[in-house]
Amino acid sequence: MTKQTLIHETTVHSRWLDYNGHMNDAAYAKVFSIAGGRVMDLIGLDAEARASYDYTMFTLEHHICYLKEVHETETLRTSVQLLDRDAKRIHLFFEMKNKAGDIVATSEQMLMGIDSVKRKSAPFPAHVEQAVQKMWTTHKELPVPKLAGSKIGIKRKS
Repeated sequence: MTKQTLIHETTVHSRWLDYNGHMNDAAYAKVFSIAGGRVMDLIGLDAEARASYDYTMFTLEHHICYLKEVHETETLRTSVQLLDRDAKRIHLFFEMKNKAGDIVATSEQMLMGIDSVKRKSAPFPAHVEQAVQKMWTTHKELPVPKLAGSKIGIKRKS
């Protein structure tokens, strides 16, 4: 079975550290945001295409789970799995792993295609639709990650 698509690799910078000596929550969000941008490039919505088609994507929702601490100079690899899609939205699940392959954080995101002139949702341009469909064909058979669809709440013991 095909694995998630590796989309971004980076190293933890000292400016990303917080008062606890590990990567700050905002830095995780930044890395996942960059990874989202890489997905846009992958599906044919790089800067040139966005300008040419007057089309972009907005993030509608973003949920991060922090699973392990990461520290300065650690290498992080972020991969993506397309969980679902329609004519103008993609539902993505990202896993951030350390060099040992441990999942250190996840991000679930919903992105919507936007007509940049009208500032309203719009179906994907044809070439983007084809790229999203190709990605969907590759990812739809993957198992849904355990943390996908998780919600925030205090679990009470009965």
